[in-house]
Amino acid sequence: MEEMKTYTGTLLGHIRQKAPLIHNITNYVAMNSSANILLAVGASPVMAHCKAEVAEMTAMAGALVLNIGTLQEDWVEAMIMAGQKANAVGIPVILDPVGAGATALRTAAVRQIMQSCSIAVLRGNASEILSLESAGIKTKGVDSSLGLTEAGVEAAMHLAREKRCIVAVSGAEDCITDGRRVYCVGNGQALMTKVTGLGCGLSAVTAAFCAVAEGDRLRATAAAFAFYGLCADLAIRESAKPGSFYTAFLDRLYDTGPEEIQKGLKVAFSENG
Repeated sequence: MEEMKTYTGTLLGHIRQKAPLIHNITNYVAMNSSANILLAVGASPVMAHCKAEVAEMTAMAGALVLNIGTLQEDWVEAMIMAGQKANAVGIPVILDPVGAGATALRTAAVRQIMQSCSIAVLRGNASEILSLESAGIKTKGVDSSLGLTEAGVEAAMHLAREKRCIVAVSGAEDCITDGRRVYCVGNGQALMTKVTGLGCGLSAVTAAFCAVAEGDRLRATAAAFAFYGLCADLAIRESAKPGSFYTAFLDRLYDTGPEEIQKGLKVAFSENG
């Protein structure tokens, strides 16, 4: 996938040159880490969830992230307001359904948001994503209790077609699909699950890549996943312990460039129909 390596480097360059504003309505746990992760990549983060300003803030942004990690009813209302404004001004909305399937409130909130505004990318772990496909799936907190099997890929594709959005599933191997095309990303480290907020950070970085992409947001999402995972692959060489790994990971987000991307990106592509 030489073309994908070049494309990923190009989008990363655009982020670092343009510093797109990424509006995050995200959870209290991930606000600080998501902001630092976006800054390290080269984007400009803003965290605003008050209903009185979300529409105005969204209108200034290059992309919108909606993350239900620390859910409250008025936040859902703010997310819908921001999502509808994003749709009106034509910027991508990335929805992170943290803990969907764990409680009825979370699952219902995701469904309400998706019914009220158009989502560009639905990004989560296998349990979260597939809970929206099947009511029989139960998540364990916000951790993934499912691996992404061949049946899981088919379910993700079906969900993408049904919801008319990109479905991006994180796991040992990541799957990004629009219901027809599928990117599989092999970059990433298991240690990432031991650092709070790295999944939320991936949603934010996905937003940054989509903000500077022209046209194909599926490919931009796959590029974001691959770059993010590659930075983890590089960081693990410096530390295999969570605290120092996080520091090394931030540094790699900041200084990884086209040379490392050419050497280390692991992306496969397939197309059905």
